[in-house]
Order: sequence, then structure tokens, then C-alpha cells
Amino acid sequence: MNNGTVKWFNADKGYGFISNDEGGEDVFVHFSAIQVDGFKTLAEGQKVTFETEPDPKNSSKLRAVNVRPL
Repeated sequence: MNNGTVKWFNADKGYGFISNDEGGEDVFVHFSAIQVDGFKTLAEGQKVTFETEPDPKNSSKLRAVNVRPL
């Protein structure tokens, strides 16, 4: 499990990026990866935990999964 901070998230488009507190590249996050009830969105600066997996559209990049707001 990684800890990070939401860099930005566009609720209209349903995606954004998380900066990993451990360093490295920012990680793509899609609204479907957010583990909350109701409307799935994140706020800029919000602390989250998440896991990563290879992005199926670009295997050299990672995407966030199992994203949980803290």
C-alpha cells in the first residue's frame, strides 16, 4: 500500500493524478479505482492510500487502484 496526495482530479472527466509520498512519477487515477460509496471524486491536496498496477494502455506507466481517502 502506498501513501500519496492528490495532485489534481477532474470530476467532470473522471480522472486525475496522485503524487506518491515515496517519490517517483505521478500516478494516474480513474474514478472507478476510488473505494468510496456514492459519488467517486477526489480533492486536490487530499491524502490517500493506493496500490499500483501497470496501465493497460501504456505498460511503461502505472495506474492507481484501490484508492482510499484518509
